[in-house]
Amino acid sequence: MKNLFLAALTAGLLTSAGHAAQSTRASIQGVWRIVEATITGPGARTIAFGERPNLTMFTAKHYSRVEVQSDAPRPVLADVAKATADELRTVWGPFVAEAGTYEVTPDGLVTMRPIASKNPAIMGPGVFLTYSYKVDGNTLSLTQQRNQNGPFPNPFTLKLVRVE
Repeated sequence: MKNLFLAALTAGLLTSAGHAAQSTRASIQGVWRIVEATITGPGARTIAFGERPNLTMFTAKHYSRVEVQSDAPRPVLADVAKATADELRTVWGPFVAEAGTYEVTPDGLVTMRPIASKNPAIMGPGVFLTYSYKVDGNTLSLTQQRNQNGPFPNPFTLKLVRVE
């Protein structure tokens, strides 16, 4: 009986120690805003997002992101039904929208699997994006690692700040 109690106590301590080790990595759950993107490789540069509208949200298992990738405000179309192809591209081209599921690993990787996206090419079966991540206070850094086609040769890093 004494050996059974010691075995149960040891297993409980090992289990709680494992959970404590896993919980030391800060959670990415919340609402974030991109403030900076750093691009590597040819044409390497850092882009300050300034007032560019964007939000990235992580719940327990799902994510959603919307982003305007334009330095200038997008024009408002007077009549969408009468807009030219160039006018539509100017308004909707720089807009990014995506939502799906994600998983994190204890070693600091987050893998996103898009379910819905403005770009239908990234909604297919087997499509994923893996980033390394680091949370430092209210700052989240995401660096591209790989997708279903393999590692990124020139990964970019996004710096986000917590909104809530």
